[in-house]
Amino acid sequence: MIAVPKVFARSTVEREGEPGAAWLAGLPGIVDELLARWGCVADGEVMHGGVGVIVPVRRRDTGAAVLKVSFPHPGNVHEPDAFAAWGGRGAVLLYERDDDRFAMLLERGHTSTLAEVADGDEVVTVAGRISRRLAVPAPLGLPRLRDRADDWEEQLRKDAAELTHVLTRDVVDAAVATVRELGRVQPDVLIHGDLHAGNILRADREGWLAIDPKGYAGDPAYDGGTLLKSRALTLLGADDPRKAVHRVLDVFAEAAELDRGDVQRWAQFHAVQAAFWGRRHGFRMGRSGSQADWLIEFADRLAELLTEP
Repeated sequence: MIAVPKVFARSTVEREGEPGAAWLAGLPGIVDELLARWGCVADGEVMHGGVGVIVPVRRRDTGAAVLKVSFPHPGNVHEPDAFAAWGGRGAVLLYERDDDRFAMLLERGHTSTLAEVADGDEVVTVAGRISRRLAVPAPLGLPRLRDRADDWEEQLRKDAAELTHVLTRDVVDAAVATVRELGRVQPDVLIHGDLHAGNILRADREGWLAIDPKGYAGDPAYDGGTLLKSRALTLLGADDPRKAVHRVLDVFAEAAELDRGDVQRWAQFHAVQAAFWGRRHGFRMGRSGSQADWLIEFADRLAELLTEP
């Protein structure tokens, strides 16, 4: 049986409580069952992400692969649907799936990610090209981001009214306008939904492959916003933050073949959401205290920069 990583076990219980503890207790048995069913043998140390374990395995027909088993959560439901629709186009291949177990057998990439690349332009270019390749017609049954537009607008207005913040009315209004003008008319295109450099692995079949998709149907420019938000600390630490932010927008839009203005608007929307979310819930990197305050200031500054022409 596998040994569940202690850090993963602790964070799962802290986040999920008793249901998380119960799932962890049964996890080694689930892994053993799936290894036997899919004809795999363990082939390395167990790794983990935020919500699941990743077991390197080998199987006679596919060779090196990974078994991923995630804690059951609505946000993980459509991950295998996205992989199936892509069929290896810009993302790792899906070999097997067990939706009841929230488990998949996937192509194995390298352990290094795009986040380890020092050249910022290369990071953004690769992410943009991946985004373009992932933009295929979305299967029926995937969540449509346009259906969230009303909730997005309601939450933005609620946050602006209830929270103590320094965002100007122009900044908040710009985010609301994006929801109204772009959010309700999004195409039926499959997008990653959580595109950032840590979710793009070096690989052998192709140079880079995406992992951990949410599996949404929506505007591919939405993913430009998630990417830029993930690079906020690097961008705002630059000598000229405004220039650095707009460079990312330019490079990503060109590589992804997207409208540059739409990428900026979605990025601004993501930044405003993050500024309000941080005030209500904190961030993974800092739930409270001075670190959370510092991250909120970063989100505020990014939202302001992205509101400017």
